[in-house]
Amino acid sequence: MTKLMTRALTSLYVRKARAEEDGQTMAEYALILALIAVLAIAAVTALGTEVQAAFNGVVAGMTGA
Repeated sequence: MTKLMTRALTSLYVRKARAEEDGQTMAEYALILALIAVLAIAAVTALGTEVQAAFNGVVAGMTGA
């Protein structure tokens, strides 16, 4: 009987650990996704300023010619 109870409790513990691990994995993916979004916004903002400056230079060159 003791072996059966031990096996049942172990099985329940393993299932619970797997469920907690799945939630933990989902939270990790959410954090990674948020980090990627922040980096993408920063890159677009930085590159947007440089691209705008390049176009302004082209426009200035065309109107001055």
